[in-house]
Amino acid sequence: MDIAATAAQTGTQPQPSKTSGAGAISSDFETFLKMLTAQMRNQDPMNPVDSTDYAVQLATFSSVEQQVLTNDLLSGLSAQIASGISDLAGWIGMQVRAPVSGRFDGAPVELTYAPQPDAGRHVLVVRDAQGDVVSRSTLPPGESTTSWAGVDSHGRPVEPGRYRFEVESYTGDTLLGTQQAQVYARVTEARIEDGEPVLILEGGARVAPGTVTALRAGD
Repeated sequence: MDIAATAAQTGTQPQPSKTSGAGAISSDFETFLKMLTAQMRNQDPMNPVDSTDYAVQLATFSSVEQQVLTNDLLSGLSAQIASGISDLAGWIGMQVRAPVSGRFDGAPVELTYAPQPDAGRHVLVVRDAQGDVVSRSTLPPGESTTSWAGVDSHGRPVEPGRYRFEVESYTGDTLLGTQQAQVYARVTEARIEDGEPVLILEGGARVAPGTVTALRAGD
């Protein structure tokens, strides 16, 4: 005697579930146990159900339960990814300010930094793509923004390309620390990587949206 026959004999009929996922599985499992118990009580004592049949029924229900839970998990992940991608779409084409290397194409590069209050002076260090120092210049006191005109320490124009901008803070001749200056760059792509949003900037730099300190319309 299987569960369907037991249900018909005992008048216990499974009701359509109004919920889905884990809640439905929990409710259905309770019903399944009640029907299995009823099946055991109402079996023919002269021809009892083999214990293997019970094991098969339990294994079958467990398999269905795991499949439903897996489907719910995958559906939830898909919804999160779709929502995340939709939220990131607004970044495409915008210019963001972040601590990344900037591209010099002939026009001055805008730089933003946070001066250390206990520093007596700040020095802007510009490095090329190979990491070599192109120029060093003292920044005006009390300022947090500046621009680099694309010249080396001798005032000679440099080639267009990507440059890294560092601000060194000194008290006397003692270096207190070095920070990377922030520049504006256009967002060319937005991704979800390992569950986290990543912005790809023009030139290939990668930043997390949380590191962006300013946003403006793209060119």
